[in-house]
Amino acid sequence: MAPGGVRRVRRARRRVRGAPPAGERARSAEDWWWDRLAPSGSGFHLLQADSMLLVLPGAGPARARAHRRAARRAQPLPPPGARAAAAKARPRPAPTTAPAPPQGPDPGWGDRIPLEILLQIFGLLVAADGPMPFLGRAARVCRRWHEAASQPALWHTVTLSPPLAGRSTKGGAKAEKKLLASLEWLMPSRFSQLQRLTLIHWKSQVHPVLKLVSESCPRLTFLKLSDCHGVTSDTLVTLARACPQLHSLDVQHSMVESTAVVNFLEEVGPRMRKLWLTYGSQTTAILGALLGGCCPQLQLLEVSTGIHRNNTPLQLPLEALQRGCPQLQVLRLLNLIWLPKPAGRAATPGPGFPRLEELCLAGSTCSFVSDEALSRLLRGSPGLRLLDLRGCARVTPVGLHDLPCQELEQLYLGLYGVSDRLTLAKEGSPLLTHKWCHTLRELDLSGQGFSEKDLEQALAAFSGAPGGSPPALCSLNLRGTRVTPSTVSSVISSCPGLRYLNLESCRCLPRGLKRAYRGPEEVQGCLEQLLTCPPSPS
Repeated sequence: MAPGGVRRVRRARRRVRGAPPAGERARSAEDWWWDRLAPSGSGFHLLQADSMLLVLPGAGPARARAHRRAARRAQPLPPPGARAAAAKARPRPAPTTAPAPPQGPDPGWGDRIPLEILLQIFGLLVAADGPMPFLGRAARVCRRWHEAASQPALWHTVTLSPPLAGRSTKGGAKAEKKLLASLEWLMPSRFSQLQRLTLIHWKSQVHPVLKLVSESCPRLTFLKLSDCHGVTSDTLVTLARACPQLHSLDVQHSMVESTAVVNFLEEVGPRMRKLWLTYGSQTTAILGALLGGCCPQLQLLEVSTGIHRNNTPLQLPLEALQRGCPQLQVLRLLNLIWLPKPAGRAATPGPGFPRLEELCLAGSTCSFVSDEALSRLLRGSPGLRLLDLRGCARVTPVGLHDLPCQELEQLYLGLYGVSDRLTLAKEGSPLLTHKWCHTLRELDLSGQGFSEKDLEQALAAFSGAPGGSPPALCSLNLRGTRVTPSTVSSVISSCPGLRYLNLESCRCLPRGLKRAYRGPEEVQGCLEQLLTCPPSPS
């Protein structure tokens, strides 16, 4: 036989030897890999990806294709001609038209959220962090988000500051003009429901910005000008007329003429509620307008010093202020030398502030506030809740005890930077705590010269609160006092709600405990250290 014939015979024998038995079909490569890598009962299954096979633990999904093949193999083959007869007898289904494919790409999940839900979500974020820069970035996501971010109801509080603030004068003016050009189209479309506006570091374009505000923001209620120059009287008066709901003005740390503020107050009149001022040479004219009764419904008045301290004392006629602003609820004279004008022998006592809830006279310089001035100021103020007298070294516990307020919640008597400690009161602190122990939530006695025994009697008032309820004290500042370890342990045990305790520079405490404790865990840790540490020698 020829060599070529021998090779053909050998190939035929190999095909016959490797052929499957009769009635059994050839297995596919997929079934072979399935049985080799994840046989049944092994606890694994095979997952086919785009370009790989993954062997994963678990039973896994059923192999629909393999089951269909096994079912077809188990069925006996029908006789010839049976398939044609079954096909003729089977009814043909009516032709159905396939649904038209969607036009265009899938818009994504952002467009599926209803506009009302988006407004609620955006409203929560704006209330927490403000409208900028969140709304500007959200408007670039998609059309639905742009529509939601453009709703004027979300733009109710806005702060505007040129991006180049603090640089050269030429660069700052150019940045203000660029921002002003953007505001010309932004205010009519976004700020129609604006309520609170803050302008910071505007040097040359304050007038055009406030003109846009008067034209586009009729619901404005609060205006703050911080480090702004060039504010004129006509600008503020026009704004007061165009915004009938404007009732709060903050011009602290800004160069505003007193005539502009006075004309604004006279235009606003009875609807004025809150006013923030920086004490200067022109403050007397503004206070004179208030004493004259141009703002009888004023509720908040704050006068503080600027960056450059003014050492000129502020003489304030208390009785005239009480008559001019009878509805005052918050009075703050911060960090300035305040000198009450003498009442005179024949002067009648003032009506007081019957609605006053907060009085702040804190300062770091020389203070002329005495018991007599405090009594004149708080005459007829039974609802006082907060009294801040930090730095007022001339006020005594006896004078505080005679005040008419009975529900005081916050009392700050800390002395910071006082050099003459020989004139400080050594006793009298129990008069304060026994009067207000049931309502006090915050107490500051830092730097006071009370003795160890006097402080022990004072803080013991929190141990026996009336009615058996725990004291409301949550903040206690004893920095630089003569408090003892036993007194601190007693007050911590008696006040379970204590969250802040300052024991810095307390000479009677052992080392390692003279620090500030923040949070209930640290306060309880201080109590454990006090109970375990040995008593220090006297």
